[in-house]
Parts: sequence; C-alpha cells; structure tokens
Amino acid sequence: MLNSFFKSAFLCGAFLYCSFFTVSAQEVAQNPLIHADVPDMSIIRRGDTYYMSSTTMHMSPGVPIMKSTDLTNWKLVNYAYDTLVDNDAMNLDNGEQTYGRGSWASSLRYHEGMYYLSTFAATSGMTHIYTTKDIENGPWEVHEFKPAYHDHTLFFEDGKIYMIWGAGELSMVELKEDLSGVKEETKHVLIKNATDPIGSNYILPAEGSQVFKHDGKFYLFNITWPRGGMRTVVVHRADQITGPYEGRVALQDKGVAQGGLIDTPDGDWYAYLFQDSGAVGRIPYLVPAEWKDGWPVLGVDGKVPETLNLPKNESIIPGIVHSDDFSREKGDPALPLVWQWNHNPNNDLWSVEERPGFLRLKTGRIDTAFIQAKNTLTQRTLGPVSSGTVKLDVSQMKAGDHAGLSVLQKKYGIIGVRSKADGKEIYMSKNAEDGGVIATLPFNQNEVFLKIECDFRDRTDKAYFYYSLDGQTWNELGSVLQMQYTLPHFMGYRFGLFNYAAETPGGWVDFDYFEIEDTIKHSQ
Repeated sequence: MLNSFFKSAFLCGAFLYCSFFTVSAQEVAQNPLIHADVPDMSIIRRGDTYYMSSTTMHMSPGVPIMKSTDLTNWKLVNYAYDTLVDNDAMNLDNGEQTYGRGSWASSLRYHEGMYYLSTFAATSGMTHIYTTKDIENGPWEVHEFKPAYHDHTLFFEDGKIYMIWGAGELSMVELKEDLSGVKEETKHVLIKNATDPIGSNYILPAEGSQVFKHDGKFYLFNITWPRGGMRTVVVHRADQITGPYEGRVALQDKGVAQGGLIDTPDGDWYAYLFQDSGAVGRIPYLVPAEWKDGWPVLGVDGKVPETLNLPKNESIIPGIVHSDDFSREKGDPALPLVWQWNHNPNNDLWSVEERPGFLRLKTGRIDTAFIQAKNTLTQRTLGPVSSGTVKLDVSQMKAGDHAGLSVLQKKYGIIGVRSKADGKEIYMSKNAEDGGVIATLPFNQNEVFLKIECDFRDRTDKAYFYYSLDGQTWNELGSVLQMQYTLPHFMGYRFGLFNYAAETPGGWVDFDYFEIEDTIKHSQ
C-alpha cells in the first residue's frame, strides 16, 4: 500500500505528497471540543446518534438539546422548555431578575422508549422533569415538584427511578412512578463525604453528580476542588446503585472536570468534561477513557490530550451559533434555535413578520438599565475569536430609546444608538470599573452598522467596538472592554440585540441582519 501511495505521489507531484500529510495531520478532533459556553453536559447515545443537554440558566427557551453523529460536531435540535417559570424574576418585572440562576445542571436519560430530561432551579424552587418520545421534535410533558434537588442525576434500575443529589454529602431518593414527586420514605444518605478522596482542605465539595452502569457496576462521577489545586474529577464505585461506594481521584489536569462517560458504537470510551475558560465561558472537552481493574482511567498518562482519535471538529457555525438575515420562508420558525432571549420575552413586542426580512424590537415600558430591559435577543460568543455585526434601522426610535449590539455579562459592553430630544448619537458604554457611557458621536442617518469583536486567545478576554455609516469603512469607538466571567451572571459572554425605552414607550428598531464570524480584524 505504501509503495502504491508513493508511486501515486510521484506521478502527481511533490505538492500533492506534502498536501496529503498536511491534511491528514489535521483530520482529527481537537480539544476543546466546543470553544463556547456549553457547561454541565449530559450525553446519551442511541445507536450511532448522540444527544447532549447543557445549561443556559436564565435564557429562554432553556435546556438546549444538541445532536451529533460523530461525538465531535454538534447541532442544536431542541429545547426542553419555552418557559421555566412565569414569575417576576424570569420576566424581568418589578426590578427582579434571575441572572446566574434559572435552570442549572440537567440529567438526560433514555428508558423504554422515553427520553427524560431533568433539571432544577432556585428561581422556581422546584425540580423539573421533561419527558418526550421524540427528543428532536417533542412535545415535552412537564413534571414539577418541590424542592429543587441540587445537581441531581437520574437512573433507572430494577423498575425503580433513582435520583442522587447533593454537595459533599450525597443523598438518594426514589421518584414516584408518575414523576409527581419523591417517595419520602426512601430518602437516605448515599455517601457521607464524597469529597474525601481529595482530603479535607477544599474550595468546592463534591457535586455535579452523574451515575453510570458498566459491566454490572455503578460509577458515580463528581467534581471537587482542593484548596490550592484545581477542579478535579472524583469517581465512586459500587456493586449496587444503593452502595456502599468506594472513591478515588480520576483526573486532575488543566481544571478539566465535571461530566460523565459515553461510549462509541465501536466500543471506545470517553469522559465528557468542561473547563472554566475565562470570559468565553465553560467549554467542553473530551478525554479518552479505558477500563482497568474495574475502574475508568481517564486521560493519556493522566493528562487531557490536545487531539482525539475522532473526526475533526469543524466550526460551531452554523450548528450552535449562526448568522441570521431574518428572512423567513413559509413553515420556518420565527427564530432559529441558535437564538435565546435574556429571561422570558414579551412576545407582543418583537416580530419578524411586521417588516419581512427584519427583526423588529418594540418598546413597551420604561427601563433605566440595560440588564433589566426586556427582549434582548442573544447568541453565544465563541473562541478563540469571534465577531458580531448588525445593520440597524433606527428611524422609529423615540427620545430616550437605546438600541444596538452588546456583549452581555455583568461587565457588559454596548455599541448602540440612543435617541435624544435634539437628535440621535452613536454611543459606546460599558458596565465596568469606569462604568457608564464612554464615548458618543452625533448621528443623523436612519441606518447604521455596528460590530463587536471578541478576543479570547490565551484568555486575553478583550472586546472592541466599531461603527460604520456605510457598511464598508469601520471606526472604533470608546475603549476596550476587559471582559470578565462573573459568578453573578455565571455565563460566558453573549452577543445581544437590544432596544429599550428610558423615557417614552412605543418606539421600535429594525435589525436587517446579524452576522457572526470566527475571525476578527483586530490583532493583539
């Protein structure tokens, strides 16, 4: 075979020979698996198809479902719910909000023809379980009960439905067959101190439970964090799901932790985990796993590898983020799955039909702060670099209105237009140490182009803000935003399209398009 190859290479020329080896070296998957905020993954396999759920907290719709046929390239196919709960916090009403809360880590399971997706929320105070026979199309049936069981995992065994939850001390309970609640009499402590494998000095007790069965034994995955160390994977093993369990450290490298196990149709095993990666968020990794002496052994010589023996992971555009010109054909959804609203939207105040080919955002109340404003429409940023660009018609803004493009986190940045009694101006603003409006520019056109570039390389975490009057010549405005992942928002930065009224409701703006790219023009 080698002789045949070299003969062909000689006949076709040395260029082909070199190109073959260059391409071959790149035709493998790279870590991180997805360079964007996709934390708290739970993955199952049905035949040769994988499904993954993740966390998007205060976003609506929520609990995204992604699909892959190769374990490396993923596409959004559904959400578990449109509305987690209808209350002031999720609606951004009466000064309330629920940044960093909403729904947290989910557990995805398949059992006897039914998909089960469970999560929990401090915002609702409940545990939520969504069931469907068709994970890609729904519909989902909702089951809810109190309290909110922290970081729980579901498992079906011997006709019973078990739930394991907790932090440090892990507990177990059986669920009622109709999923209406738990069987209180079955509650008990499963592992008194699941953090014990790393010792007694820690920042984070063992949490993020996910339980699996392999070769007749049960394996419980958790994350913990020793003080002075890094995020660590701990695994406990038992002959029965009810225990007793013995535990050990399974991986301690690059802070890659929290997740579980998945196998391929060919019998290969991987741990799916994630890493805190600065402002872009918590990003997924795959780590090879093999079984030795009845334990899963993670990593290559205990390390997270840069490459994987899996098909090359392409850009997450268009599967997880995507440009949108807001043109819709008959039967198209009003918004593709890549979009999520910041908190619950007011569906009376947005449209892609009132002006075909445009997203119209209307104001319906007074808001004095960007993070409290209704109907900010978001997509993830992505690394190592990314940019978001919009074309915006501002001709129907009222005095006091603010509209434009943002990168959303607690320390947000804005490039937008604000309307005043004596005219409009382009402005750049940020909620940072030097807060407020940083720069303004008089503006007397009906249309404007706005762009934000994000540089996450080596956790640089800087955002740059631009405007253009013709879509060709771009000018930087204001100052660089030093992006920062903050726990109050607990989410990687997102591009956000917004419009809110600070004085008089009733105005609107029209977004002609949103373009997302995985390149930027700004260099370090």
